[in-house]
Amino acid sequence: MEITQENIWPRYFLKLSYNGGEFHGWQRQPNAISVQSVLEEALCKILRQEKVITVGCGRTDTGVHATVFYAHFNAKSEIENTEEIIFRLNQVLPQAIAIQDVFRVEDKCHSRFDARERSYQYFIHQKKDPFFYGRSMFYPHSLDFAAMNQAAAVLVRKADFSSFCKTGGGQKTNICDVRKAQWTVNEWGQWVFNITADRFLRNMVRAVVGTLMEVGRGKLAIEEMENILELQQRGAAGESVYACGLYLTDVQYPYIKEGKYVGSREGI
Repeated sequence: MEITQENIWPRYFLKLSYNGGEFHGWQRQPNAISVQSVLEEALCKILRQEKVITVGCGRTDTGVHATVFYAHFNAKSEIENTEEIIFRLNQVLPQAIAIQDVFRVEDKCHSRFDARERSYQYFIHQKKDPFFYGRSMFYPHSLDFAAMNQAAAVLVRKADFSSFCKTGGGQKTNICDVRKAQWTVNEWGQWVFNITADRFLRNMVRAVVGTLMEVGRGKLAIEEMENILELQQRGAAGESVYACGLYLTDVQYPYIKEGKYVGSREGI
């Protein structure tokens, strides 16, 4: 067996959050700044390692935010004081990225493949507000949110979501188990779309929101949602909305409870 960081160095999970407005998504890019590349550079500096490879719980697109995001990496030795590492990382990282926690896990724990559920929120504000700029979609026109909620309920199922998937994602299957899809209004008057599933396809949430807005504008009947799913064609659904209103808000693992590592990976 080839000896690599993956099988001889202790593994750690990072819990972080970031404002995606100034990044070209999570994933490392050859000619653009990404959250992953900035994070790895900081880890190399703080851990004094020549190379650190991080693996994220997913791949957020350019401009998409995350209030909760997990990534794992291997350190060349045990980290004796994780609080100090958190402090030092936050000192060197830009203001748009914040480390919430660093903790040791079993060597086979995987931030992407072990995730059992993910949740996103999409924010819309309908009155101009400079404090929402870049963090919520401004849409000053009328929307029927009751109809949009009825249409969203159609999506709660295990099905092929190809109609809401941007091509080129590289996934083996487009089947997702959507467990929640609902619009609510928050204390600041924003409409918030809440969606939870075992997995998401490339551009899926933004395509879903764009399609539901077609329902809210009266351009698409609620009954047509079933047909859109069955067609399994991206052209059948509505256009994707802007990235600025989208947030990854939760990732669930069988061995992490309330953000803390609580047990063994065995049995998953």
